[in-house]
Amino acid sequence: MIRVVYRWRVAEEDFPRFQEAWAHTTNRIHETVPGALGSFMLRGPEDKTEVLTVAKWDAMESWKAFWGAENPSQMVGMREIGERLSVTVYDEVEDFTR
Repeated sequence: MIRVVYRWRVAEEDFPRFQEAWAHTTNRIHETVPGALGSFMLRGPEDKTEVLTVAKWDAMESWKAFWGAENPSQMVGMREIGERLSVTVYDEVEDFTR
């Protein structure tokens, strides 16, 4: 398993639209892309323009097949609203969340 952390900058007034686009995007990816296992979103408590989306994938190969040229068509709506600042992949060592 891997986790992919996408770091975004989203204007506060655009956050509701970004959240809606993210929900649609992440659910669609989870339903249609092999190896995609869902995602969650975090927002900074002090700097509300800082947003992290964390996706779970079954394997690096699955994510690389999706990621392709770094601009998957499924994420266009999110990129139109927020600025993607970084993408970092982590191996999932253990997960005790429920």
